Amino acid sequence: MEDNNMEESEQKLEIEVAPALITVHPAQESVSVAVGSNLRVFNLKDGCGVKLIDENGGHKDSIRAIRYSKSGHLLVSAGDDKLVKIWGTNSWRCVHSVVSEKRVSALAISNDGMFVCFADKFGVVYVVDIGGDYDFENAAVAKKKAFPILSHYCSIITRLEFSPDGRYIVSADRDFKIRVTLFPKKPENGAHEIHSFCLGHTEFVSCLAFVSSKDYPNGFLVSGSGDSTVRLWDYASGSLLDTCDVGAEAGNLHSNGKQEDILSAVTDLCATSDGSLVAVAIQSLPGIMLLKCKLYSRTLSVAKVVHVAGETFIPTSLGASSSVPLLWMVMGASSSNIHDFESLARVRVVSGFTTTNDSESLVSEKLVLADKEVPGGEPLLQALQGKLTIGKEAFVMAAEAVQTSMRNLLIKKQYSAERREFRKRGRNDKKNQTID
Repeated sequence: MEDNNMEESEQKLEIEVAPALITVHPAQESVSVAVGSNLRVFNLKDGCGVKLIDENGGHKDSIRAIRYSKSGHLLVSAGDDKLVKIWGTNSWRCVHSVVSEKRVSALAISNDGMFVCFADKFGVVYVVDIGGDYDFENAAVAKKKAFPILSHYCSIITRLEFSPDGRYIVSADRDFKIRVTLFPKKPENGAHEIHSFCLGHTEFVSCLAFVSSKDYPNGFLVSGSGDSTVRLWDYASGSLLDTCDVGAEAGNLHSNGKQEDILSAVTDLCATSDGSLVAVAIQSLPGIMLLKCKLYSRTLSVAKVVHVAGETFIPTSLGASSSVPLLWMVMGASSSNIHDFESLARVRVVSGFTTTNDSESLVSEKLVLADKEVPGGEPLLQALQGKLTIGKEAFVMAAEAVQTSMRNLLIKKQYSAERREFRKRGRNDKKNQTID
């Protein structure tokens, strides 16, 4: 009876809520939002929502990662249904569907569009050779085989990124590690050469972004974490260059004895094309924080906190194109267990997300656009949000649920010896061995 009670309480604690995600076409020709199993796309060139074509009916469970290729010719989505779907952005047809052994937690696309990499919740990174993204409209729908290339050994991988020059694939996990691996010429044979580790975070690493410019083409790495810091790295050597305590700067460190109130996790990062400005989404911060990134001096500093007036808006994901000075934000969540905010999403846009300098004047011009000023206007919001007006209470509930779910998923739990034995007995592989 005691074991049953423990199991029920643990299941309630570990209800997983999927945060809403956003990604923007490199030339801002389209914007995509994922909420639960729904993948919503708005075509800004044609001014209308997109109907995705998939012979297999799309995703069946929560989407955990979405990404455009550097050329914008393809969009990739993956998630809890163990599927990686590759879409051509001209026809919006699913041209490849890849089956993963486990639920997918992160993905990345090589700069040349030749390879899609994805990671599962057991810490294994796989590669799929898609042959480039130049002829997707004429490609036959096919199931591609994925090959394992590296592993973090049973640690959930939270983010994957390719370096600006394409030489390295960088992977982050819940065990505070950032691994820089040389991406091989023949990935199907595995990626065995670890170039460096970036170690210094004291909680799970939640997000990564590269900052680069013409003067610094290989750039540097920026990471966000559950320890409420954003850190700047020389990823080639693994050296920590600077640390910005964004939680303290945002006024979010106020302890009442509960761990959740002590640290506000960084949930996402997005950098301008020249690497001079980094937008930071922080749990419990109603808006975003903008950081100045000075590549020549290798420093990070807070430039401004941009609040969203009139509503509770705590972004769960950020996105930007490489050519338009707009920062796209989405707040939302989906859970089959909590129907009050299933498939909820709210999209907001910040203007002036572009080159900055030492003057505060450029930073002070950043503002949140009104809905009618957002590119695509009401049709875009209708397509990406599902509806135009959403109650304040639903946003508050969604923000709290996402925060709790993220900590339950990524904060490593400590179990007693008895509890560990009980969990082992309940594992599916152990059950199968008993049956055999």
